Order: sequence, then structure tokens, then C-alpha cells
Amino acid sequence: MRARALMVLGTASNAGKSITVAALCRIFADRGVNVVPFKAQNMSLNAAVTPDGREIGRAQAVQAEAARRPAEVEMNPVLLKPSSDRRSQVILEGVIWDDVDAWDYHRRRTAELFPRIVAAYERLAARCDLVILEGAGSPAEINLKDRDVVNLRMAQAADAPCLLVADIDRGGAFAALAGTLALLEPHERERIAAFAITKFRGDRDLLTPGIVEMERRLGIPCAGVVPWIPDLGIDEEDGYALPPTLRAWPDEHGPARRLRVAVIDAPFFANETDADALAAEPSVIVRRIATPDGLFAADVVVIPGSKETAADLRWIREHNIDRAILAHAAAGRPTIGICGGMQMLGHRIDDPHGIESGGTIEGLGLLPLTTTLASRKTTRRVHGEVSAPHLFGQPLTHTTFDGYEIHVGISQREEAASTPFALLCAAPPFDKLRMTGGRRLFATDARRSELITRHPELVEGRRGTTETWPDGAISAGGNVVGTYVHGLFDDDACRHAAVDAMRAAAGLAPAVERSAWRAEREGRYDRLASVYAQSLDVDLLTRLAGLGASAKPAPLRT
Repeated sequence: MRARALMVLGTASNAGKSITVAALCRIFADRGVNVVPFKAQNMSLNAAVTPDGREIGRAQAVQAEAARRPAEVEMNPVLLKPSSDRRSQVILEGVIWDDVDAWDYHRRRTAELFPRIVAAYERLAARCDLVILEGAGSPAEINLKDRDVVNLRMAQAADAPCLLVADIDRGGAFAALAGTLALLEPHERERIAAFAITKFRGDRDLLTPGIVEMERRLGIPCAGVVPWIPDLGIDEEDGYALPPTLRAWPDEHGPARRLRVAVIDAPFFANETDADALAAEPSVIVRRIATPDGLFAADVVVIPGSKETAADLRWIREHNIDRAILAHAAAGRPTIGICGGMQMLGHRIDDPHGIESGGTIEGLGLLPLTTTLASRKTTRRVHGEVSAPHLFGQPLTHTTFDGYEIHVGISQREEAASTPFALLCAAPPFDKLRMTGGRRLFATDARRSELITRHPELVEGRRGTTETWPDGAISAGGNVVGTYVHGLFDDDACRHAAVDAMRAAAGLAPAVERSAWRAEREGRYDRLASVYAQSLDVDLLTRLAGLGASAKPAPLRT
């Protein structure tokens, strides 16, 4: 039986669609509904890897987590990863499909991809009760609407009523709602069943007359007003979780001050969430840095992943940030390169197949490795162990972690070079995977069996295996470390041990307070769901989705 459906559209980008879908996933999951998220096409440099080794947008992985289920490639069949203002790498069903320019994609490729998108949706909808779809940007982009595969065309394919959300914090929310509907064709307007206001701050009584008038003008009910939620702490589609680029570090002194972690803010900075868990630690302050000045007082420098490694390395040189990184490392202070960041720290990056810009670019020379970009992308979940029980010359109290890899590079270490990590198996055995809080990974045994049938390579030979392979590189002095593993700091015990080592290397006292990142993450989903449940008419949305009685306009919530 095909699932029921509800779609969340926005009047613009960043109107709150992704967070609204995550909130509804948690609300319906807690009501016992087998609910899944879906976004036909996502554009983001933030990606996640599913348990079966496929790449999807991080926002859909977050929404799946909110729904208390594992991420699946069908939740985001098309992911666009921009490589310039006009070109994107196309990830189809979790693997690289092509690299196209915007004109070609919108003029020709969307027609080719839409049947694959619908087929992915149908597979997903066949094994759940409710699909909550997310749109992209605005459904009223009249220059693109005839080729739009993610908004109302997808709503029609899924037979989904739509909730239209408008961000009032940016201003003009009422005009955006009215303008969106005015630009839709009559049959498209019929899909818009309700609207909601997001990110509201202020006196609700002052807002109510406007909502009443909008209900009259639009002829649809307001499903509610969601307040501004400070310190949300949940990954958004492409918005930075880290604070804005820093001009000056806080005036803090003494051995108890916070550890200063500078994250290089290059144009194609990808998978920024690698630093989120560090930023949540009370004993750490993390800032994005886009000038060399910000690195001088940093205790730790992190060079993150990148979609366009060579381009970002050129940008680092053009802004003289390379000199600051070299000076930082020469002083013996910790420097960490993750994925593309590790490649930049090596001696050379070769691109013989033109995967990025082609040719060869010299690296920063801080790690004993060279990288060759390859056409095949590596995407896998990994379990790792630190090769030696120390980091940056300091002892480690915990040496194992879980994470994932997304990269197109193959890095070759120099002979006798040390590696910081040993990685085990491409994915943990299915029968050992669990969601946060010990919940089962798969909602049904049938779904577990289906994935095992589709991907036996993830199970066969993995139970009890001792197969390992080395990852990353470490400098002769031990203060520069590189790894291909994303999510390294998400594991609480691993992160706490790493923070203690970094603080010791910086001459700081051990941390007194610690963050329980994983448990707090679950709490953030619960908090988000609580705010939305109190702000939206969930009964109305339930009826619109066809899970209850036929939909009827609900009175304005006050």
C-alpha cells in the first residue's frame, strides 16, 4: 500500500522548510506513525553517507534521524554539489552521475531524471505510512517552473497536499505568501492546503489581524505560527552552524580559558558539521576564519573538507592564509586536515582526469603524502581506531570512533610515513547498527532483509573481521594530522579525549565541563518537535495528509 503524503513548500530559500520537515518527522514518529522524509533534489555541499554507502544531502539524513530511522538513498535521489556558480556535480541515487552546467541541467537533464526521482519515491512510499516531502527554494520561480522537479510537479506525482511556510524574520512574509499563490496556475494553487509563519519574534497579538486577513485573501487556513527558536543546534541544509567569520578572539586568559579552534572558511568548504560537536564543548570556542590574522592566536587550526580542493587551496594562497597555517604548524601547534583539507596539507594534488580543474597543484607540504583525484568517489561508513594511544604528543584516554568517508582522492603516503588511524570494515554489520538511544536501525525485519539482499557485500565476511586499512597521515613532529574520516568528533568519548589532548598541547588545563553531544542531539529534536507541536495545528496537518478525517479549515491558533 502506498504511503500518505504531505509536502512542505517555502516562499523562498531558508524559509524553514528543512527544519519544519524534521519537526514533523519527530512529531509523527512519536505518534507511532512510520514516517520518512523525502526531497527530490537537493543542492548542498553538506552530504551524509547512508548505512549502505550511498551519498545524500545532510538535511535528509537529519530528518531521517528525527524520524528515528536510518538514512536511505531514496530519501534524496538527486543531490547537486556546486563546483562553481554555473556547474554542479550530480549525485543520482547516491553515486556520481555527471557533472553539468546549469543550462544543460535545467534544459535537458531534468526530463531524464524525473522518472528516476518518481521511482525512488515510489519505493520509499511503499514501505512506510507517511512521506513528508520538502520543496526547494520557491514553487513560483516562473523562469524554471516548467523544469522544476522538486516542488509542485513532485507534489502532483505524490498526490501530496502542501503546507506553504514563510519566514517572517526576513520581512515581507504576507507579501511573499500572496505573491507565491498569485504566480501559480489554478490547478497548482489547489495543492496549497494551508500556510504557516516561521521564525516569529514579538507580540503575537499584533500579528493575528494580518493572519486573519491572509486566511480571507488566500482562502486557506493558517496552520500556525512558529516562534524563533534560539540555539537550535540542528544541521540545516546549507546554513552554517558555526558562528560568523571571526574578527577577534574573546579576551580570555589563563589555563582554564577556552581552547581556540579556527576552521578555515574557504569558498567550497564542505561538510561543515565536522566542527559542530567541537563547538558544543563548553571548554572550546570554534570560529570560521577567512583572514590570516585570525589564525595567529588560534590553538588549533582545522582545514575542512572541500568540494573543489584545488580551487580552495588557490584561494587560501591568494589570501595569504597559507603563510599563517605554515607558521602555526612550525610553532608546533595542532593542525588538522579533514578529507580535502588533508589533501591540501600534502605535497601535491594531481588531477590527470580533470575531475576538478585538471593539472597539478602543490600542497602546503606539511604531511608526507601526495593525492591523485580519481573519477570514482569513495563513500562508506567506517569504524576506526587511533593507531597509537596519543594525539599531538599527548596521551589519549579513548581511541575508537565511528565516521564516514566522501572523497574522490587517493592519497599515497611516503615510505615509512606514520598513519594516525586504522579503519575497520566499510560498514558495521547490519545486526549491530543502532540509532541513538539503542533503538533498532530498521523499522521492520522485512526492510532489514531487503537491504541485506540488495547489498550483501556489507554483511558477508564482516562479522568478526579483523581486516583493516590505514587512513590519513601524521607529520614527523606529530602536530599535523590528516584523515579522510568525517564525523570524527561526533563520538562523545573520542571527542572528549581529543579535546583533552589539544588543550594539553596548548598548555591549558583539562576540561571541567563536557558536552554529551549525541544525547543532547536527541534532546534538540525533542525540543524542536515540542515547539512545533505547540505552534502548529498538527490535527489539521494529519487530516490534510489523509491519516484522519477529511480536512476541514481549522480556526486560527492563538
